[in-house]
Amino acid sequence: MFSYSAALITIATPNLNELAKFYEALLQLPPQVWLPDTYAEFAIAQLKLGIFQPQTCSQKEFAQPTRSAMSLCLEVVDLAAAIAHLTRLGFPPPHPIITASHGREVYAYDPDGNRLILHQGRDNGPAESLNQG
Repeated sequence: MFSYSAALITIATPNLNELAKFYEALLQLPPQVWLPDTYAEFAIAQLKLGIFQPQTCSQKEFAQPTRSAMSLCLEVVDLAAAIAHLTRLGFPPPHPIITASHGREVYAYDPDGNRLILHQGRDNGPAESLNQG
């Protein structure tokens, strides 16, 4: 039987310090684990987000940037406030808000180009209409 004790998402980057600072500002919390020039780990609700700098022997594995199908999705209480926060950080969403049956969401990207999805459920937060353009 397959068993596990925890799960986490990791992002490989040659820009560890820059990316760790971005996520610290975005999430408004410091890394739970910080190993300079090696690894940063953030505890987000029940999720752990790890950001690591590949060792020299494994850099070839991560050398080719690819567009991943994986996204970091953050459920937010107030989508307008989340968009304003990302914009203040210098990474505004490049496209307008999408309205779907499950709520509203917007796509954004971190400094390395990893996709973020900010989602506000139908039963969550302010109901006012937002204009994003």
